[in-house]
Amino acid sequence: MKNMCCGPRAADIGLFFLRLAVAAIFISKGWDKLTNIDGVIAMFEGLKFPVAAFWAYLVAIVEFVGGIGVLLGVYTKVFGTLLAFNMLVALLVVHTKMPWNSALLPISLFGGAMALMGVGGGKFRLFNNKSECCCPGSRMAAKEPPKM
Repeated sequence: MKNMCCGPRAADIGLFFLRLAVAAIFISKGWDKLTNIDGVIAMFEGLKFPVAAFWAYLVAIVEFVGGIGVLLGVYTKVFGTLLAFNMLVALLVVHTKMPWNSALLPISLFGGAMALMGVGGGKFRLFNNKSECCCPGSRMAAKEPPKM
């Protein structure tokens, strides 16, 4: 019997569940922001962001649309990058001024988004016609000429 715990299929299953967890939170938080955009604008104004309305809409849209993209596994590396940057700014601007416990969720989301940014969405995704991963042994790596 083949060891199921450490093969490529196990990695794809792990990435799938990581995507589900990260996406659920970002979709929920993004939707909360979109449906209460006036409150989000007020928060950004309180944080002294220039053009607060622009940043409030941008953050809300990135979280909501990025969460959907991560859920479906579409442009996972791109959305992972945007969501990781979003969480980094939140951590640096907001959560450094608050108690440590308030930063645990953003730290977890930052780590999850960074992982997705680094390795992509795995095999179980909406458009699985090519691999996002350039790791040795992946389909995309097989198409690239060897590096010297």
